[in-house]
Amino acid sequence: MSQRAVVVKSDLNVDKIIQQLISLRGTGGKLIPLHESDVRQLCLTSREIFLEQPMLIELEAPLNIVGDIHGQYDDLLKHFDRCGFPPDANYLFLGDYVDRGRQSLETICLLLAYKIKYPNNFFLLRGNHECASINRIYGFYDECKRRYNIKLWKTFTDCFNCLPVVCVYVSFVAALIEGTILCMHGGLSPELNELGQIRDLARPLEVPDHGLLCDLLWSDPDEDITGWGENDRGVSYTFGQDIVRQFLERHGLSLIVRAHQVVEDGYQFFAKRNFLARKKSIQSKESEPIYESENETFVK
Repeated sequence: MSQRAVVVKSDLNVDKIIQQLISLRGTGGKLIPLHESDVRQLCLTSREIFLEQPMLIELEAPLNIVGDIHGQYDDLLKHFDRCGFPPDANYLFLGDYVDRGRQSLETICLLLAYKIKYPNNFFLLRGNHECASINRIYGFYDECKRRYNIKLWKTFTDCFNCLPVVCVYVSFVAALIEGTILCMHGGLSPELNELGQIRDLARPLEVPDHGLLCDLLWSDPDEDITGWGENDRGVSYTFGQDIVRQFLERHGLSLIVRAHQVVEDGYQFFAKRNFLARKKSIQSKESEPIYESENETFVK
């Protein structure tokens, strides 16, 4: 990893929390009773780390890239079983850790714990569900209220508002492609002219209804259009293959990797393989590793 090293000073017993969280693997979704003070400290400590690291993360291979988890805690553990538990493997998660699944708290707590334990090898990007106006509706708020209290949900919100949103990943003859890969949760934005605009976004930051940050978390590729189009979600835009190719050429990139949508086989190429979408579906279908040799560009 080429990211600037971060040293964490905290009284939190993160090893104990990690052990507690992974001790119930294979128990069929049994809820794990973490102490509220530990959960709160996970949020506060990881928030400090997110703010120490840039909004636009720059990493090098090797790296495992993982799409939406959405509270499917057993799926998260299966992924670690398959690819290696930290620190044996480096990870970049593309957001949407909470909502929909019944164990959003276990999911986000383990991810934050690993971020604290291995801040320079384990990275989390923000998804559109790491936003109070969204997870207030789709399950995370209710889970926090039921198992703890609303105040703790607000602590998570403060943490989510400090997550980075984009990663530039240099892959040296990796499984996908040799070159520089741009990773985010959603997609491109008509307002994104230079990557420096992302670095300049000051945190903490709530997700607005429109604009650059909104698009990075919400926009979608559409193979049936040219240019920019309306998004059926009612938020942000859709964009065509021409937009992808122009953006990559202008910025010297080889590939864009995103999450945000369910795809049948765990990954799907777009724009003549210039855009790649990766996602574990909410039906618990695991993403398959990608071994492709052709030089094309966007993964869904």
